[in-house]
Amino acid sequence: MPRDSRPKHHRPRPAAAATALVSALALTIGAVTAQPSTAAATTETLAVDFSQTTGDFRGGASGTLYGLGDDGVPSQPVLNGAHVTNTSQKPPDGAQHPNGDVLDVEKSFFAGAGKDLLVYVPDMYPDWPYNKGKRPGDDNNDGVWDYLPIIRQVAETIATTSAHPKDIVFVPFNEPEGPWYPVGDWANQKDLFLADWSAAYDAIQAVYAEHGLGHAKIGGPGWYAWHQQPSADLLAYGKAHNQLPDLFIWHELGTQNLATFRGNYTQYEALLTSLGLPRIPVNITEFGMLRDMGTPGQLVQWMSMFEDAKVDAETAYWNYSGNLSDNSSRNNGGNGGWWMFKWYGDLAGTKTVKVTPPRLNAVDTLQGMAAVDTVNKKATVLFGGGSQDVNLSLTGLDPRRFGNTVDVTVRADRLNGAEGASLQPPVVLSERVAVSNGQLQLTVPNSDRYSAYQVQITPAIAARQPVSTDLVSSVEAENTTVSNATVYYEDPTREWSFMASNSRDVGSFNQAASSATWSVTAPHSGSYRLSILAGTNGVPGKHALFVDGVFAKMIDYSAGLHWTYRGTTDVPLTLSAGTHTLSVRGSKDGTTRLPGLDIVLDRFDLYDNGAGENAVYPAVDARLAGGAKLAYSQAGTSGYAALSGPGTATVFAATAATGYYDITTHFATTKAHRRLKLTVNGRPVVLPEVDAVGSWAATARVYLPQGINELTVSAPAGDVLLGDVATSRGAAQLAAEADPANVRRVEAESLTLAGTAAVESLPAATGSNGSADVAGVVHDVIDVGKGSGNTITMARPQGFGAGQYQLVFSAANADKSDPINYNPQVISRFLDVSEAGGSTVRGAFRHNYSWNSFWDKTIPLTLVTGTGALTIGNPTGPAPHLDTVTLAKFAAGRATISAVR
Repeated sequence: MPRDSRPKHHRPRPAAAATALVSALALTIGAVTAQPSTAAATTETLAVDFSQTTGDFRGGASGTLYGLGDDGVPSQPVLNGAHVTNTSQKPPDGAQHPNGDVLDVEKSFFAGAGKDLLVYVPDMYPDWPYNKGKRPGDDNNDGVWDYLPIIRQVAETIATTSAHPKDIVFVPFNEPEGPWYPVGDWANQKDLFLADWSAAYDAIQAVYAEHGLGHAKIGGPGWYAWHQQPSADLLAYGKAHNQLPDLFIWHELGTQNLATFRGNYTQYEALLTSLGLPRIPVNITEFGMLRDMGTPGQLVQWMSMFEDAKVDAETAYWNYSGNLSDNSSRNNGGNGGWWMFKWYGDLAGTKTVKVTPPRLNAVDTLQGMAAVDTVNKKATVLFGGGSQDVNLSLTGLDPRRFGNTVDVTVRADRLNGAEGASLQPPVVLSERVAVSNGQLQLTVPNSDRYSAYQVQITPAIAARQPVSTDLVSSVEAENTTVSNATVYYEDPTREWSFMASNSRDVGSFNQAASSATWSVTAPHSGSYRLSILAGTNGVPGKHALFVDGVFAKMIDYSAGLHWTYRGTTDVPLTLSAGTHTLSVRGSKDGTTRLPGLDIVLDRFDLYDNGAGENAVYPAVDARLAGGAKLAYSQAGTSGYAALSGPGTATVFAATAATGYYDITTHFATTKAHRRLKLTVNGRPVVLPEVDAVGSWAATARVYLPQGINELTVSAPAGDVLLGDVATSRGAAQLAAEADPANVRRVEAESLTLAGTAAVESLPAATGSNGSADVAGVVHDVIDVGKGSGNTITMARPQGFGAGQYQLVFSAANADKSDPINYNPQVISRFLDVSEAGGSTVRGAFRHNYSWNSFWDKTIPLTLVTGTGALTIGNPTGPAPHLDTVTLAKFAAGRATISAVR
């Protein structure tokens, strides 16, 4: 139905959703079964035939409408990892939203996987429906359609200002059959629309011709749904007038579109054939509902469908710009949806193959896609959406490529909330098995429709990843002992709600006696990490954590968009071996309600952190470029990436905290005097040269931002085989952070303030998660910016001379413009960091819901003087509120290298 007849943004009541973890996997080869399936009573079969290729992997189904907000929002590693090839944004100076300007985001977009940058031209209007729901007329009585000057203005600005004008796609109409040309009256509206299409088309082409830019790409018509006859009329008209769209656009938004899209696309292809037209690429510039965003098991259904048709598609914009349509988290993080995007993007350069689901074109069912990389001898299956065990029936595994023995690795990607900080999805199966006649049967126990799975199959490799064992306990909030709170059901069929783990959560947690209590068993004495999936309603909040009936510590939750816009909060714990009772409570003393205690609780995950935070990113998971490829000829290095010259291997490492991590590259050399080149988020890290042939581990201690980090390895001199890149954070790295020779952390109010910059006090009653004094009061600095004199200045600590640094701000930005239409009109704020005697670097701070809630934002600095002070401000606009400022050396100490025996 027309978009003006449904809400574009919806704030649901507190509710819940849940994801059952995969606890076991059964592997069946012929008649041999490793273990029986116990997760579900029945099994569904997903058949994959790797011998039947269905074309080159297109990779366009991870597009996003207004997924980019500003330069740096989202961060470049998040954008690159998601492999976004297409996005639709607003025109320069468009009034529809305060950010998302095509010229502001093109730099970061094209620095990644970006190909088509679409511009919604009518977003020059501030309102929805556009122009008060009426087609513009000639209000000036000058004989010119009032929309044409707007179109020309957009085309002129892009033609003269954009660095990539030939890669911009102009979309002159967005859902035109709704307010401007009612589809129910198409017989009377057709001629008017087609005449307007011509006028818009010619206006854009004329501007590009004036500037010698050749043909301007134009997309349309932009229907809110598929319409066969209007589409036929436009295609026939476009052919006759040489005004065909370069991209054919319509939207697939509702739940039932998972069942109807293929039929719509078949009709579209039939129209092209009947009119004698060549293939015109399709972009579904809006797909999916709130419930689909950030939910791996939903996204994989949409992506599989669009990849099968080889069309591009963009997740719909239901909330705010700059977070990949709710598929990234915080300033630099990835949620479960982001990892689905990342897995999908990892298939670039492959051939897709035939996949047969249990039911095609069925809503909310098991679906999947698969691909084969013949160069790197790797087969991949991505699937999800069902709630039963999955029997993967794999055929066509060519023994000339894979041999008769393969390694199989399966990872699980869970729903983790829109603001959930998801680390590397865990390995839930890792087996070496025999293949018979190219056939393999895998049974994946599954009862979670919200999860997606990645299956990778390669010849036997030297370092197959083990099954992850760090998750000790995962308990749904509704399965705890709940007091003075309510369990809510989040109906997964309700389109305008975000999913909750297991479709339930605990809300109305608003009394001093409110509590959720459960038991865990610690396998040994040591350190643990409790990760709480929860939602706050626009403000930060606090709960008290009790262990075995004794208060242990306060839980600080940052603010969220609303109760069901969930995120994760991590709490470090020290537990002795054995069974313990954990309890989250609304009061520390049983009487006084904690500030902001009304928080929706969804899931409690307890991780073993005794060995620290560790992750391994094997070469078989890396994105290889520049001629790098996997090598299998030697048993000791089978599955390593052969690097030489321009060849690179890139992994996207997820970190739980901002701070020092050891980055270790494991590699082998076939000649002496070789060196790996490592770049971390685009910055070089010097690794030692090895002087002999052998196997090596090179380690650098680097200060990383929380979230996604892009690590790229190369070997310009060649003759190097990369096994993996590993990250680790434990006692040694924490000690490096505590060393004042490496890191200086100060309260922002302790710095030198100038102009309007002022200190603000946030009493304990605000529930702020900022750095508090002994009375629980948080002090932050406000009113920085909006003039060159309104600054704070940080003197350079002794020993912090010229070199590479990270400057980390704990900052708050809740800025919004007036609610001119359906979306939260959030605004990014910026900080400029200027070194006296050096340069100025700008950092972007996305909206984080509350002025009392603080997130880390890391800005890389290259300082060129020995003592030049750092002045922090924003001469052109307001800056975020600042709680703490941390200056850290990018690398602590020198990188080391050791032989691996």
